[in-house]
Amino acid sequence: MSWIKEIKENLYEKLKQAAILAKNDAEISFDILPDFVIEVPRERSHGDFAGNLAMLLAKQAHMNPRKIGEILINHLDLSDTLAEKAEVAGAGFINFTMSAGWLNPGLTAILLEGEHYGDSNAGKGKKVQVEFVSANPTGELHMGNARGAAIGDSLASVMQAAGYEVEREFYVNDAGNQIEKFGLSLEARYLQELGENVPFPEDGYHGEDVQRTMHAFIKEFGDKYLNTASDLRREVFTRYALDKKITAIKAGLERFGVNYDVWFSEQSLHDSGAVSEVVEELADKGYIEEKEGALWFKADSFGAEKAEVLVRANGIPTYYAADIAYHKNKFERGFEQVINIWGADHHGHVARLKAGVDALGYDSKNLDVILMQLVRLFQGGEIMRMSKRAGTYVTLEELMDEVGVDAARFFFAMRSADSQMDFDLDLAKSESSDNPVYYVQYAHARICSILAQAEEQGIKLPNLKEIKFDLLKEESEDILIRKLLDLPDEIAYAALNLEPHRLPVYALDLAGIFHAFYGNCRVLGVEKDLQIARLALCKASALCIARALTLIGVASPAHM
Repeated sequence: MSWIKEIKENLYEKLKQAAILAKNDAEISFDILPDFVIEVPRERSHGDFAGNLAMLLAKQAHMNPRKIGEILINHLDLSDTLAEKAEVAGAGFINFTMSAGWLNPGLTAILLEGEHYGDSNAGKGKKVQVEFVSANPTGELHMGNARGAAIGDSLASVMQAAGYEVEREFYVNDAGNQIEKFGLSLEARYLQELGENVPFPEDGYHGEDVQRTMHAFIKEFGDKYLNTASDLRREVFTRYALDKKITAIKAGLERFGVNYDVWFSEQSLHDSGAVSEVVEELADKGYIEEKEGALWFKADSFGAEKAEVLVRANGIPTYYAADIAYHKNKFERGFEQVINIWGADHHGHVARLKAGVDALGYDSKNLDVILMQLVRLFQGGEIMRMSKRAGTYVTLEELMDEVGVDAARFFFAMRSADSQMDFDLDLAKSESSDNPVYYVQYAHARICSILAQAEEQGIKLPNLKEIKFDLLKEESEDILIRKLLDLPDEIAYAALNLEPHRLPVYALDLAGIFHAFYGNCRVLGVEKDLQIARLALCKASALCIARALTLIGVASPAHM
């Protein structure tokens, strides 16, 4: 548990006890104690913590909240807390001022826990699956996939740190209509490369990567399949291309710092009979109707807008049927929470998928779908639309070549998924304080330099019990320590609310607070005990910056 959270809970219990004592003494009347909060006031002059219990009791007690506050304070026992005093302020807030050095145990905890500082059991071991990217293996990964990879991987890491049991999964869309189109596209390119005058499918895959794939195939196998039956030929081409594409996708994502626990094949659902079984199960439950030769699922009975086709009139299941079967498989594997990260263009699919989950007897509240908005890439103040290689979009590989993994991941992770994002290539490459990832990494490198200088001068941190943290009395020191102690709550909140962008934002804020501290407080060359205390504060700051960056897959360099 975080140090700040422990203090909040302690003050909460003290106020609760004060209210009960006041009620027993007939000074306040209430039936149910309201769910009040202890929070950090925005204004430092309002104390270190504040509680709103008095204001929430006013209606039941038929009493002015300030008067209630005074009564509560009279019954408040602060003897075994770190609070120095409590007073009523404003409309009835009870403000707590902590005693000198109250932050010191928290600072000690950071240095003791090291790289594990911020870990918690907020998730209580809950088994969670995060499925993200899941791009069609018919082309190269693009900017949208890159954003999904950064958000998904960061979320998984944050949830693991918060005590969840997390599994990362990539759903390989290797079945269905898009694979049929892919096979036709590969066949057309193959025949064209061998001099055959055949048209290219109008709705086929026109990217250069398809052409490159068949170049490689011909180089390896020549015209061996020129006279093979078309359906068998397409099957060979598709298997070959999918293997190459999936291998390339894995390599690209690994370079981006993303490693999956499971690569799940959509085709396996068809081969195992899982798709037909889920259709039969829904039919047995009375949720299927036949119309115009097709089988329709009554999704509108479960909150969706309308009924949806599961099996076409030609007997071929839809993608929707496979998706319901896939999510049944997820819950059968024991996941208590299933998280999907999709592009915003899948918005209409959310309600109908949840309908399928509910119809099977699972609770769709355990299925969270995070929808990502579009990414616009800028360079030189203008939108970039074309890829030099693919001819249609900017690829993940091109992005990594251009700005590097750290900048790409930080930029994608720092924005909430539901906000449209403008990615400025020039900013991502700049070595200035305007570049957020550079700014944060520079703060870490600066701390490493300070610690290295101290070591060169023979200055070493003693046992933590010997460090006189009470000497850290400057306002900028206090602000910095408080920010460091916020990290466990930030991680837990980000995990519980599926908001990994809180971590890069935290790192950016912390870097700014550290730079301000360093500008106000000399570290080396001051009185010995103060120098040691400030070096310890610097080390704790480096640990927290590194922890936040690690959770979003960004490096913490010692040199810049």
